Amino acid sequence: MANRKLGTKCIRSGYVPKKGEPQVLPIIQSTTFKYDNSQQMAELFDLEASGYFYSRLQNPTTDAVAAKITDLEGGVAAMMTSSGQAANFLAVINIASAGDHVLASSSIYGGTYNLFGVTLKKLGIDCTFVDQDLDLEELQNEIKPNTKLVFGETIANPTVKVLDIEKFAALAHNNGIPLLVDNTFATPVFCRPFEFGADIVTHSTSKYMDGHAISLGGCIVDSGNFDWEQNDKFPGLTTPDDSYHGLIYTKKFGKGAFITKATVQLMRDLGSTMAPMNAFLLNLGLETLHLRMPRHYENALAIARFLKDHPKVAWVNFPNLEDDSYFNLTQKYLPEGSCGVLAFGLKDYDATTTKFVDKLELVSIVTHVADARTCLLHPASHTHRQMTKEQLQEAGVAPDLIRLSVGIEDVSDIIADLQQALQSI
Repeated sequence: MANRKLGTKCIRSGYVPKKGEPQVLPIIQSTTFKYDNSQQMAELFDLEASGYFYSRLQNPTTDAVAAKITDLEGGVAAMMTSSGQAANFLAVINIASAGDHVLASSSIYGGTYNLFGVTLKKLGIDCTFVDQDLDLEELQNEIKPNTKLVFGETIANPTVKVLDIEKFAALAHNNGIPLLVDNTFATPVFCRPFEFGADIVTHSTSKYMDGHAISLGGCIVDSGNFDWEQNDKFPGLTTPDDSYHGLIYTKKFGKGAFITKATVQLMRDLGSTMAPMNAFLLNLGLETLHLRMPRHYENALAIARFLKDHPKVAWVNFPNLEDDSYFNLTQKYLPEGSCGVLAFGLKDYDATTTKFVDKLELVSIVTHVADARTCLLHPASHTHRQMTKEQLQEAGVAPDLIRLSVGIEDVSDIIADLQQALQSI
């Protein structure tokens, strides 16, 4: 049955039981797998045969979940990782190496900003952060001869800015390099970046995909559309890999080259593996993703409107508000909804922010975001506290910004809690 709807894919894709097999995806809790003779093992290690031999590289449970997310995003292959940070790190170093350059939106999540600006820099990979709202010509001025990829988030964390995916895809493709998009907040329920020209998508599956704040994880999905052989910028994919007897990934694996290299080379060496149990728990979350995302969005929209009209609130950012600066982009890329995350600030914030946050009863103060429970934090003093004032300004993280992740509780109860906390300041 072809052309299944997304809701059916959330439940059915990835794992198809055969006669007498479990109806529910099983947890294959084994580090290793048995074979009958030495030749079979040799063929696996030489990448001449497919199969499982050690769960650091691949595991049937995690592969089934990878196949489901691949289907949801409309890609050709995916690899699960131990976290969203690991997904972004491995996706970048699968393309770039020492001496290379990356161009990234300055509005990305603070942890990713540090990854690109600090850790990758120590590995010899330079990064330029740009205002994602610049026009194409201005962005082109930031491209260098050694730029290997462009990076952005569909919906930025925590500013909820919306990326103009087609503009960034044009920038990347005009320079013969891929566009990598983190689609964590929108999920494939609300946006599928491949349809707008993105080449690779990443996720922190710990967020909406899991949905219950119980299992860390990440995922890299390849569209299979980027031509790695169009120029000489990607030798890791187009020249012999000595660790596999001179194998060339693009020649051997075609559209599967990117994910195959990430798995058999990077996961082999770095081991940022998703555990089978976490994959099993993630799959349970994915089965209701298409039901939860509309509720997150509807609740968030109602709360954004409530906060916008409140006399003690200075401003609200939520891209589905008609007067939001990203409303038009939202209509283009996220016509059915965005996510459950919004940002706002209080009047006289120095005196009111901490009091407001501490008065909340239902809404939790946690580092996490994008799960069933409503929660919030103050990024400037929490998740982004390692950044300088200049870096915060560049990332668009205002000192008064409060990130509110709206859950799927009854919206009237969430509003009541916000109301009582606002009345107390």
